[in-house]
Amino acid sequence: MKTLERYFPDLTPTQREQFDRLPALYSDWNAKINVISRQDIDNLEERHVLHSLAIAKGFTFLPGAHLLDLGTGGGFPGIPLAILFPEVRFTLADGTGKKITVVREIAEALGLKNVTALHSRAEDLKPYTFDFVLSRAVAPLDKLLLWSQRLLKKKHQHAYPNGIIALKGGKIKPEIDALPGKGEDYTEVFPISTWFAEPFFEEKWVVYVQG
Repeated sequence: MKTLERYFPDLTPTQREQFDRLPALYSDWNAKINVISRQDIDNLEERHVLHSLAIAKGFTFLPGAHLLDLGTGGGFPGIPLAILFPEVRFTLADGTGKKITVVREIAEALGLKNVTALHSRAEDLKPYTFDFVLSRAVAPLDKLLLWSQRLLKKKHQHAYPNGIIALKGGKIKPEIDALPGKGEDYTEVFPISTWFAEPFFEEKWVVYVQG
C-alpha cells in the first residue's frame, strides 16, 4: 500500500504486512459475503483504509484506551485503526451478523489481539465502557450522540474529552446545527483534504462531538 506508506511512513514491518494483506482478504470475503461494493473493493486502500486512518491524523489514543466502532460494517474504521494502534483496544459492533463474521475472520487472519467483534446494536451494549465511539456513515450526529452518551466512560484521559469521532461527507453544518444546545460549542471539524491530497477526500470530514 504505497499511498498509505507515503502518509504514514513510520509503520513497523508488522503493520506494513497487515495492511498489505487487507486487499486480498477483503476480496476473498467479499466474494462470499458482499460487504463492500465492487467499485470500493477496487479502491480499498483509498476509500476504506486511508479514509479510516484520517482519524489518526487528528487524534492519538493512549495505550489501554478502549474504542467502540459503532456500525462497523466490514470493519471500518476499526480494523485499520487497530493495526495502527496495537496498544489500544477496539470493539467493533454491528447489527448485521454476516458483517461481524467477516470482521472476526479478518481480525483473526491478521493476528489482531486488540479487536473484539460483537453482533450487537448500540442499545444492547454495556454502558460506560469506552473512551471514544467511532462511526462512519452510520447515522446523523444527533442520533450518534443519543446512542453513544451512555457508552462513554466518565473519566477522561485524552487531550479531547470522551466523545464521538465520526467520518462524514458532504455538508456537515446542518448535522451540527441539529445537535442539542449549541452544537458548535462542543464539536470540532477536521477537513480530511488538509491531510490527504486525493480528490476523493474533498468534502470529507473527521467530526468530533464531546459526549
